[in-house]
Amino acid sequence: MTEFRIAQERKLEGAIPGPKSQALTARREASVSASLVPAVPVYAADVDGAIIRDVDGNQFVDFGAGIAVTNVGASHPRVVAAVQEAASHFTHTAFGITPYEGYVAVTEKLIEITPGDHAKKAVLLNSGAEAVENAVKIARHSTGRNAVIAFDHSFHGRTNLTMALTAKNIPYKDGFGPFAPEVYRAPMSYPYRDGLTGAEAAARTIDVIEKQVGGKNVAAIIIEPIQGEGGFIVPAEGFLPALVEWAKANGVVFIADEVQAGMCRTGAWFASEHEEIVPDLVTIAKGVAGGMPLSAVVGRAEIMDSVHVGGLGGTYTGNPVATAAALATISIMEDEQLAARALEIETIVKTRFEALSAELGENTIIGEVRGRGAMLAFEFVEAGTATTTKKPHPAAVKAIVADALSQGVVLLSCGTYGNVVRLLPPLTITDELLNDGLDVLEAAIRAQA
Repeated sequence: MTEFRIAQERKLEGAIPGPKSQALTARREASVSASLVPAVPVYAADVDGAIIRDVDGNQFVDFGAGIAVTNVGASHPRVVAAVQEAASHFTHTAFGITPYEGYVAVTEKLIEITPGDHAKKAVLLNSGAEAVENAVKIARHSTGRNAVIAFDHSFHGRTNLTMALTAKNIPYKDGFGPFAPEVYRAPMSYPYRDGLTGAEAAARTIDVIEKQVGGKNVAAIIIEPIQGEGGFIVPAEGFLPALVEWAKANGVVFIADEVQAGMCRTGAWFASEHEEIVPDLVTIAKGVAGGMPLSAVVGRAEIMDSVHVGGLGGTYTGNPVATAAALATISIMEDEQLAARALEIETIVKTRFEALSAELGENTIIGEVRGRGAMLAFEFVEAGTATTTKKPHPAAVKAIVADALSQGVVLLSCGTYGNVVRLLPPLTITDELLNDGLDVLEAAIRAQA
């Protein structure tokens, strides 16, 4: 069991934000680009487990985990120790110049835990967007084709190519074009809104690809097995396997973007496992290194080896301190059985909020409770529309998130329509703290119902 430095309890000392946070906001506004405005107006002083302590002494329940990064909990003592030990020896050499064991050890471990028992190889990088960029590069190089298929509601990053792959315009793409070419968008399976089975949704998607692009021109399909920023959309059963089958038949590289859904978050190492699909390439980031910047592409050896020498790499990729953190993080996930813990969190949350929606009846504003493991979401709709027009209710989301923050709970919103609240608690959160935070969330929902 994880040992915590900070008592895992919610505690408010005064106004939110407090005077020290307000002073830091003034400094931020004077020195940081106005394009970057934090989601919450409080400044962290110490973060441990599932508690954020701000500079004014308030303690918040963290239901965001740094956007699914601190899956093992913030500042896990074993991650901290690994970082300290690695930094005491060397902080950088560049693996492409003077290599080191940590890089190799992380690739070996990722090869072991990613889906499939085929021969695999890997490359380490810095961020999720960088992993996605490299996965597309690899797919194009190995196939000799250019076209890439991305999906409605997708999010893959903020670089030029990943903006092209990302579906949502505001705030990610507006005014930043022109974007990388040869990216085509296909419809996603969205069971709550399209009402299609997995087979029906896949047939629709494949028809679009074949008519608008042509299978022989497609280098890769890239998809989040559970979409993140798009609203934690879980595709209908059978959708992903049908796309994998089509890709295989057409010589197309199937890329599973597991940046947010991976590393035990959904109750398995990777979300792909829930439908037993085996991607050709997997992109990994966020939860892999306990808060240190690290990402990876792992895939079929023949695809990974198709790139010429020097074609992949970077100055900081697979940094030695980050790789040490990753090895510690993966070990914690195994030792503390965090995939199983994610499923326990799912049961607690779904049982409670499905009952709440049923209690609210026809006038509920909860359109759907969905997700897997500890990657969960509530889609809010206007009262009385949950089973009819399903009219998005972003105003309710803004009010719920603000209300929860005022009571000491940090929530994140998402969704193409801005009407989804997502839950991403650290997998090490205690039942007591989880339920305390859910009490606040439930009260906030009731206030809007």
